Amino acid sequence: MSLDDDGYGNDSGRSGDGYSTIGGTRQTRTRLPDGEGGDGYGPRRPARSSRSLVTVVGVIVLLLGAIAFANLGGDDGDKGGTSGSNGTQAGTSPTAATGTKPVAGKNGEIASGFAHDQQGAQSAAANYAATLGSDGMFNEDRRHEIVEALADAGTRSRLQAGFDADYSQAFLAQIGLNSDGSAPAGSTFVNRTMPAGSKVTQYSAQTAEVDVWCTGLFGLTGEKSTKPVTSGWFTVTMKLKWNGSDWRVLETGQKQGPTPVTGDNPVSGSDEIADTVNGFGGFTYAR
Repeated sequence: MSLDDDGYGNDSGRSGDGYSTIGGTRQTRTRLPDGEGGDGYGPRRPARSSRSLVTVVGVIVLLLGAIAFANLGGDDGDKGGTSGSNGTQAGTSPTAATGTKPVAGKNGEIASGFAHDQQGAQSAAANYAATLGSDGMFNEDRRHEIVEALADAGTRSRLQAGFDADYSQAFLAQIGLNSDGSAPAGSTFVNRTMPAGSKVTQYSAQTAEVDVWCTGLFGLTGEKSTKPVTSGWFTVTMKLKWNGSDWRVLETGQKQGPTPVTGDNPVSGSDEIADTVNGFGGFTYAR
């Protein structure tokens, strides 16, 4: 923050005026001869010189304070602190984010390069839950790409076979999708998982088990849809393994809830839901 912004520059000017007013340069007094017959208070010292000194000292103190204030965040690099765009340290704000920074890497369209610690395991689990709970899993080619990218080499074949069985042609037909997992003409298929929180239940340097609490959207928009888009709450359990450079999926599981009380928001129309899902992208999740 600059001196002009924090008021130090202006305050020093106002303080100078204030000292002058209090000191007497704008105040008139009638002097009587010192001693007997004076004003009854005895000899007086000249007021101007001492009060002018007070003014000078006050201005100097304010300037020194302003310089110290301006230099508060200047040695962040020496202290290892992190600064935001406004130059303040992140740790000084009660609402500052905590934890490691979001990953910058990508494995195709999937975040990668998570930290080798508990926070990194939570970030990986949250991102993997969102990806494995996306509409891409309903298309065979895309599903194989996702599992190839996320699964540990030792369990990849088993996970792939399990997901292929889950997303069978019979299941796609049951929910009203085409054989390739796409929505019928005039409809939009919605399947989105949004992590709300995560916690580590087991952790070692090589493996981790993380619970990810999620809310999700599922269904088909459109006038002829018999599967309208609904929301739900569930917890995904993700068992992960460190492969030397990133966390990979060993096993996944899911259970319902915990589910909060449904609010009293009015239900939106099918077209509005479709426009929102098509217009709002997802996130990279990091602790």
